[in-house]
Amino acid sequence: MSESLDEFRARARAYIRQHIPEGVDSYTMGSDSDEEELEDVARSRELQRLLHDGGLTGILVPEQYGGQGLTAAHSEVLNEEMAGRRHPFRLQVPTMTPCMTVILEFGTEEQKKKHIPAILRGDEIWMQMLSEPGGGSDVAGAQTRADRDGDEWVLNGSKIWTTGAWWADWALCLARTNWDVPKHRGLSVFMVPFDAEGVEMHRIELLNGSKEFCQEFLTDVHIPDSCRIGDVDDGWTVGRRWMFYERSFGSSPHTLRPAGGTMATFGELYDLAHEAGRADDTQARELVGEARALALAMGQLAERIPAAVTSGRMNDQAASVIRLMGCRVGRRLSTIRWELLGSMAGAWTDDDDDLGRWAEAFLSRQVSEIGGGTTEMARNVVSERVLGLPRERTPDQGVPFRDVPMGPPSR
Repeated sequence: MSESLDEFRARARAYIRQHIPEGVDSYTMGSDSDEEELEDVARSRELQRLLHDGGLTGILVPEQYGGQGLTAAHSEVLNEEMAGRRHPFRLQVPTMTPCMTVILEFGTEEQKKKHIPAILRGDEIWMQMLSEPGGGSDVAGAQTRADRDGDEWVLNGSKIWTTGAWWADWALCLARTNWDVPKHRGLSVFMVPFDAEGVEMHRIELLNGSKEFCQEFLTDVHIPDSCRIGDVDDGWTVGRRWMFYERSFGSSPHTLRPAGGTMATFGELYDLAHEAGRADDTQARELVGEARALALAMGQLAERIPAAVTSGRMNDQAASVIRLMGCRVGRRLSTIRWELLGSMAGAWTDDDDDLGRWAEAFLSRQVSEIGGGTTEMARNVVSERVLGLPRERTPDQGVPFRDVPMGPPSR
């Protein structure tokens, strides 16, 4: 580290005030047309390049891969200085966390030097190809297969619920490379470009009109072995860390999170209460206070768990505690917004688009408890791998994956 926190703060503040526009980024699934979403992606790329040109990307990434080689404390300073400014939020998750962090930890030197600088410049947006049509939250039960063909691998199968894949560039893909061992021991991880021949993408339309989720069909997709991350059949070693990064992305120092831009701020909720004519209402004030307390508690937990993992006091599976708490808090905050607005969130005019946004957020509040692994799975992880309780018996333990009863893969 060659730059003190004070020096870094002064440099970041001067650059941000000169180059980064003011504003707060907000997003509700289904609220944008395709054109608006593509424009927003382009703006995120532009903002990422601006931050990159100012030496404000990859704060913890080693300099040889295009980063700054600084510390988590410097990352927090950047978050503070970015408060009230637009930021490239579409490039944070999953591009920076978990995808870039997985490449940093498990990638070869060639892979790191090729992809990480491109990610930091905003030239590459990454997604995760994890879930499968018939797999639910059982990520290790992947049936997408990768067969060795000389110096290449041939991928066949289907992945689903890949958010934003239709405008992304690359993906990390978990595939099965060995069917004769138990499911966790026969997986490998590959880097797959979305424009590869044989990748067919279908967009999934939800009830609210959103087509953000995609399903990919992989038919004889040839991937060079140089795009494999980690050892053959040892993909679950990569996958466990991958899941850790995914569950703790909200507290990752690799993810840009402008101060005041996460969870709910006092000002935002007070404005909602004021808009609903309830600024002086005792019950409304109690709701705002509850939301503030939840956000503070979540913020402290998001700092405590990674610190405990880093110091070795807890194993990396403790990230599921953050995941579980974040889902419950997020759901409650959506409900609090709804309760503050009352009937105004049930019907609104064209001049009150924001009210419709909060109404949609309330109706889809359970999504966060499903996407990225269900909260039930998080509870299992916490009970078994954090608290050390006995593992629930399953019929596929110790059984070669090809002998596990299953239906045909969904197409």
